Amino acid sequence: MWRPKLMSIPTADQALPGRAEPLYQVPQRHHVNGNLIAGERPAGLSEVLFGMGCFWGAERKFWSLPGVYSTAVGYGAGHTQHPTYEEVCSGMTGHNELVRVWFDEQQLPLEQLLAVFWESHDPTQGMRQGNDIGTQYRSGIYLSQAADLARAEASREHYQQRLYAFGMGDITSEILIDVPFYLAEGYHQQYLAKNPNGYCGLGGCNVSFD
Repeated sequence: MWRPKLMSIPTADQALPGRAEPLYQVPQRHHVNGNLIAGERPAGLSEVLFGMGCFWGAERKFWSLPGVYSTAVGYGAGHTQHPTYEEVCSGMTGHNELVRVWFDEQQLPLEQLLAVFWESHDPTQGMRQGNDIGTQYRSGIYLSQAADLARAEASREHYQQRLYAFGMGDITSEILIDVPFYLAEGYHQQYLAKNPNGYCGLGGCNVSFD
């Protein structure tokens, strides 16, 4: 039976309960570069999570950038512990489809990653990205340390002024710290490297960050 897409995030009480352990195993290594994607983040690397719509195309935007150690896709910024893809798509977990980027900030400052994030999708669409509609497709930046919050917010303000100059609307992206993140099923990881002709709904605003 057809069910309308949920356009608001459920509360913790409303969300699916989830489980203490994942129902599936995830590959340890990145399909493209062979680096680790599971377990603890390697020492000396920084982390940021991005929500930009469907995570297949979003992940591809980052894995080849100089200074990126690895990327992985997963679910976060919601309530349900260790959700499945089907549960996230139901709208009842509160989670977003995310790309986790492990990077060396000595080679690749956070500001450069933020510029790629803003330019690569439309951050004014609320709970959707193009034809992908639902809370799991919202725009967001999720940081691992509070010190980066001001940097992300400054980039949002800068890009907002760029969008206004081109007659576009308000940015709806959320910026949060310390959100839960759960790796997605193995077949989602680096999906477009494994399936070069696979679906990619990612589309930017044709407005440069600079």
